[in-house]
Amino acid sequence: MHAMQYAITLPADYDMRIIRDRVRSKGHLLDDFEGLGLKAYGIRERGTDGSAVNQYAPFYLWADPRAMNRFLTGDGFRGVIRDFGRPPVQHWQGLFHRPGPAAGTLPRAFSRRTETVPESADPAAVIAPALAGHEELAATDGVHTTALALDPRHWELVHFTLWADAVPESAGDRYQVLHLSAPGTGRLGTGRQW
Repeated sequence: MHAMQYAITLPADYDMRIIRDRVRSKGHLLDDFEGLGLKAYGIRERGTDGSAVNQYAPFYLWADPRAMNRFLTGDGFRGVIRDFGRPPVQHWQGLFHRPGPAAGTLPRAFSRRTETVPESADPAAVIAPALAGHEELAATDGVHTTALALDPRHWELVHFTLWADAVPESAGDRYQVLHLSAPGTGRLGTGRQW
């Protein structure tokens, strides 16, 4: 599993209905994309859920890294580049994935929190409690899916969780989910991948 996200920060007075309409008309195009585990079409709106910005920031879990490459060099991402410029794309190696009790519902939100692995720390000593936290989180009411991944270039963990409804403030940055494409969640594996 690979996790991936890019964020397009928009002007403070940007009409977010444009993004909502875009997702409404194009979101279904990845509903059967081979190799994609899931894509949560996420937005943050200035003044909502503590966000200081307007942002379109979809989050992906890929079952096949070749599919991620096909997406990034294919027509779908060309449309993003054409309309918004080419954003930096963050990606992480998957460490953990598990559906939660609300996996059968459509999620309305997701949270994303990053955690730096201190240079002086043993990475395994930081990752082990993070994995245990996600194992516990996966059993929490309202959790649709949770995942943990690592960027070994920057030594950063990303904690990603889809929620059936509201996101707890302590979970990190909060995003509204406009659409979920989930053609390959069964191929993402379950539990620890490390």
